[in-house]
Amino acid sequence: MTLTIVIVFLIGYLFISLEGNLKVNKTAIALLLSVVLWTLYTCGLSGYTPEGVAFEDFKNAVINSRFVEHVGDTSEILFFLLGAMTIVEVVDSNGGFNFVRQKLATRSKHALLWRVIIVTFFLSATLDNLTTSIVMVMVLRKLVVSRHTRMLYCGVVILAANAGGAFSPIGDVTTIMLWIKGNVSSMGVISELFLPSLATVIVPAVVLQWQMKGRLRPMVKEPEGTEEKYDFSLTQRNVVFYVGIVGLLSVPVFRSVTGLPPFMGVILVLSILWVITEFFYSSRKIESNRANRVSRVLHSIDMSTILFFLGILMSVAALEETGVLTTFGKTLDQLTEGNHYLVTGVIGVASSIVDNVPLVASCMGMYDIQMVGDFAQDGIFWQLLAYCAGTGGSILIIGSAAGVVVMGFEKISFGWYMRHFSLLALLGMLSGMGTYYLQRVLFF
Repeated sequence: MTLTIVIVFLIGYLFISLEGNLKVNKTAIALLLSVVLWTLYTCGLSGYTPEGVAFEDFKNAVINSRFVEHVGDTSEILFFLLGAMTIVEVVDSNGGFNFVRQKLATRSKHALLWRVIIVTFFLSATLDNLTTSIVMVMVLRKLVVSRHTRMLYCGVVILAANAGGAFSPIGDVTTIMLWIKGNVSSMGVISELFLPSLATVIVPAVVLQWQMKGRLRPMVKEPEGTEEKYDFSLTQRNVVFYVGIVGLLSVPVFRSVTGLPPFMGVILVLSILWVITEFFYSSRKIESNRANRVSRVLHSIDMSTILFFLGILMSVAALEETGVLTTFGKTLDQLTEGNHYLVTGVIGVASSIVDNVPLVASCMGMYDIQMVGDFAQDGIFWQLLAYCAGTGGSILIIGSAAGVVVMGFEKISFGWYMRHFSLLALLGMLSGMGTYYLQRVLFF
């Protein structure tokens, strides 16, 4: 049954990859795949039942415990995504990110490339790569007219967002997992992964800058009297901006203080922002059907992306339950004879195909934190795991949350991204690993 599940997963993934050719929405395939995989797994549970345990008891335990647990874990990501997308949309619709657009604004394609890299890289380390990608795509929509050129910049956003999230303890889900469990420390990650993460995006950018020559077409000037108008005053818009952005920055603090999942912090920020904007509408006596109200913004959220996450994450969860991912990690360790650079590099490439969260979770379960050596806190294995799992997702557009969101917003096809960015992302990841190795030899 395990072989059947793996084959079905690979077929489903192939269909998702060929969305542009098949003309079937990837979300529909992902949702169907998740149901089929869990059905196959539950129907074949007799092959996984421990000796001495009744089949029905084991089946009920799996459905009522493991399945529900995976639904809960997936829901945390979906609610975080939904809340973050809504907050960013509300802030943006009220002109909150105008200052980012002003800082990035330039007619030079070359200059815009490096400005996008710098802003995205550091913003994703303080917010998260998902939220940063949403912000940057919205800003680019207001700066770049040509869709092809904008897609190139969006690809750069994916590279920079994932790279920026890798050197920060709060910049990526996998890094947060390793940080909370104690595999890495905040200062260890920042000091030793900053330069490798920087190399990950700089090397591809040096190659890409040859395609970014010339000047951008100017945006079509709005006729006089039709310029962008906002419901709120400048002061109120600033309040919306600071509540939204400072709130998102405070989510890790909320997590550490309360112990609640990050999505609860996002919901708290969204609810506060909702109350404040409702008060502003009431005080200015603005009609209730304004498009920028939170209740209206929720209708414009891309639910297809949310459901795609649901299907993919639950599909990977079914694959994880079979033990395939854990076996894969152990086999890698045996074949490479403990070569951590090779093992984590393969995991990085694999994270572009399957979700990096179960991959990292499997690796964390394979090894204990030791007092000294490569598996000690901030040891080579854990830091490389954080780096490769975070940046490897850039190799394919569906390999990271940032990629999936950009894919949904700009309708970038799987094939287009593979042709233009996959090799560059792989080159960037290998460059970062080389930088990490030199750091270890020369300084650490």
